[in-house]
Amino acid sequence: MSATMPAPVVAPVRTPSTRTVLMCRPDFFTVSYRINPWMHPEKPTDTSLAVIQWEALYRTYLDLGFDVKLVDPIEGLPDMVYAANGGFVLDNIAYGASFTYEERQPEGPAYMDWFRANGYEVRVPENVNEGEGDFLLVGDAILAGTGFRSASNSHEELAAIYGREIVTLELVNPNFYHLDTAIAVLDPSPAPGQAANIAYLPSAFSDSSLRVLQQRFPDALLATEEDAAVLGLNSYSDGYNVVIASRAKDFERQLRERGYNPIGVDLSELLLGGGGVKCCTLELRR
Repeated sequence: MSATMPAPVVAPVRTPSTRTVLMCRPDFFTVSYRINPWMHPEKPTDTSLAVIQWEALYRTYLDLGFDVKLVDPIEGLPDMVYAANGGFVLDNIAYGASFTYEERQPEGPAYMDWFRANGYEVRVPENVNEGEGDFLLVGDAILAGTGFRSASNSHEELAAIYGREIVTLELVNPNFYHLDTAIAVLDPSPAPGQAANIAYLPSAFSDSSLRVLQQRFPDALLATEEDAAVLGLNSYSDGYNVVIASRAKDFERQLRERGYNPIGVDLSELLLGGGGVKCCTLELRR
């Protein structure tokens, strides 16, 4: 009697959706100070290479049919390329950023000026927060990071503005100081009957926050330490296509197995400042 072979696992059909995002060219990118473990100002950076790599990401989004908006870079603000930190935009309301470190604080007003000029209702922050770097929309809830950058009382402010459930998650590894370096939102608006899907790095979170993730997302992809170390989780998805760091090979494999289409890009120069794909991408939601 022959053994019964297990049925093959069939990945769900994924559906892409059109996205509108805000980006900032790294015309003034360099690493001239150190505010995270990735930054080493004693090592040279290549601004022209950063621009070339960023343009590859920009073209990838255009090829996917995204509506890509641009905010003008400002000389003296080398980290402005990391547009995700510039605010959080939902329901046509832009909650502005208030940066932890003095070096980045002028970015907050610069992004809020852009939001106003482009028809968004701007809420000036009362508490320290670094925008979509720490705030991720998943279904009807907002995952909100704290521990290194965004203050936990900004989560209360976020809840009051948007009226959504806020799920506070504590980061404990300084290499993953923003939530978008430790969690990738793969399908924030899944089809009826399907659960929202994320990927994350377990070691980036406190024990209590890890339990929350395990309970809310039992089918999440778990990233390897190696892929996280090249900011593989700092990715951006339209529900089917997932733009990731080209060196995150196991993450790429897992995505394909789950029915996603991973697209690798090389942002190794921008990694010198502690940012990757998602850091360069702020989603604009009307």
